[in-house]
Amino acid sequence: MGGAVGERASGAVPGRADAAAWWTGDAARPLAGTAARVLGGSTAARVAAARLRAMGCAVERVDGPPPGEAPAGWIEATSIPAAGGGPLPGCAIGWSGPVGAVLAGERDVQAACGIAQVHGRAAGGPRELGVDYASVCAGVLAAQALAASVLALLRGGPVLRAATSVAQAALLAVTQYVAAATASGGGGSTGDDAAPPGTGPGDASERRERTPPFRSADGVRFEIETLDAEAWLRFWTALGAPRAAVAAGWPAFQSRFATAVCPLPPELAACAAALPYRRLLDAATAGGVSAVPVRGADAPALPVPASEWRLGRTSAGRDRCDGASGGRAYGESGAPEHPLPPLPPDGRAPLAGLRVVEATTRVQGPLAGHLLGLLGAEAVRLEPPGGDPMRGVPPLVGDRSARFLALNRNKGAVEADLKTAAGRRAALRLIASADLFLHNWPPGRAERLGLGSARLAAVRPSLVHVHTGGWADTMPHPQPLGTDYLVQAHSGLGALVGAPGEPPAPSLMTLTDVLGGIIGAEAAVAALLARARTGAGVRAETALVDAARLLRAHARTTGRSAAVPAATELAALAADPAFAAAFATEGATRFARAPWSFAPAARTEGAR
Repeated sequence: MGGAVGERASGAVPGRADAAAWWTGDAARPLAGTAARVLGGSTAARVAAARLRAMGCAVERVDGPPPGEAPAGWIEATSIPAAGGGPLPGCAIGWSGPVGAVLAGERDVQAACGIAQVHGRAAGGPRELGVDYASVCAGVLAAQALAASVLALLRGGPVLRAATSVAQAALLAVTQYVAAATASGGGGSTGDDAAPPGTGPGDASERRERTPPFRSADGVRFEIETLDAEAWLRFWTALGAPRAAVAAGWPAFQSRFATAVCPLPPELAACAAALPYRRLLDAATAGGVSAVPVRGADAPALPVPASEWRLGRTSAGRDRCDGASGGRAYGESGAPEHPLPPLPPDGRAPLAGLRVVEATTRVQGPLAGHLLGLLGAEAVRLEPPGGDPMRGVPPLVGDRSARFLALNRNKGAVEADLKTAAGRRAALRLIASADLFLHNWPPGRAERLGLGSARLAAVRPSLVHVHTGGWADTMPHPQPLGTDYLVQAHSGLGALVGAPGEPPAPSLMTLTDVLGGIIGAEAAVAALLARARTGAGVRAETALVDAARLLRAHARTTGRSAAVPAATELAALAADPAFAAAFATEGATRFARAPWSFAPAARTEGAR
């Protein structure tokens, strides 16, 4: 068992002799042929096991507690084709991670790490979510870490051991809110810590009535969505709402994604309550506003796709695969025709040496790209002339938005006007230089721009193409806007996030946007792994509904009541010395650090 730390087992780098062991034609199961074991019964461990199993890994659940350094779970690969003896990739899941406080469960984490504070803003004070949100996020991050470590091994890198924690997942989930609260003047001016009008102490039921969802005359609770002020005006004007109330309500409605509060004038709720839902829906459709009923906990389960990430080969990948090789795209050497670049010699980040181009906005897509960058990839944003408008949204860090930086710092940017032929050609050249293209455009836009997966595959056959959307194929066309609160409402998740006995209402914390971004990054890692194992271009698609479905599967919060006090101000949380190791800083502004760490495994490490 001797050897240098991180030394690769003899013969473990795939080549002609062992290509048959590594390369596969099954893009939908990129971990097919591998095996792993999981110790621990926490939600995070169970989610990680399920995600790895969905990638094709044979997962064994082992009885007994996890090791002390992984109190929420331990995951370890036990068999990888073509890997020799010695340690294999693994991931430890803790509760506290780098946070210097004793956290022993989901409710502790929600209280201490700010989730309860953000979720509870609309009710005037910290409130726990009714689902194991941080644990589910941590489970997806753990599976992502193990898959990325296998990819690093496949690219000739060292055996990596990862560590993550439920606390780190929680801080990632609130990183935008923390950035805004700690930016110069951010807390009081934006409502991140200071309660906006209508959300302070008082009767909770009154505050709830002034926050979406609305209730129709026939008792239907419903959510609406629009990103257009003119559509907002048309809808409420059709309902007979006073012009002053419509104008006063728009800023709060528009900014609720950033502030997690939405105090609306009571006249708007009164107008909605005067009409049956069918009339309201007709007015919404005519005005260009999306509306969906808020379903209860008994809502039908969302359909499960054949592949969690809708993985498949692109058209060029299918065309270039040789049927005689079992669907694998081989060159004359017996290795893939288009291998991924090798991991740099000094690379401990599993995606180091890979390039990602992203065309994303808001939360879900940028967070997916951010996580790929934290895994080591070079991330380059494709932005419109003048840059993404979100760069200038207050509060600012220097001349850039704190919230934008929380999800986009350390990314490059290239501007191109996609409304012009020259801009589309520039975008095509940029994407052709990448290993992976990530976007969250509405359905059909990529194809209209000439940047769909088929067109890109013709230019770069080995490209990985990842789309993060809202509804995928779960809603008929024309689909409602694919945004967080509509997905919470339609999926039944809104009935689970509140306290028992409360009427269904989506959380104003962007739950599916954040988890959807984490799942989008997971899809990218799975697709890169499939690309490495098939030698062909791969496409993947994820959606906010996938996040809602995963959260519904893990329903009510588990464990005892929180044994730690709930954070009441995010700026104070970020300044607490116990959290110093969990945040990066730019001036006074705090951002959550990477939710995992990676280190080469010592050859002397054995199975646990």
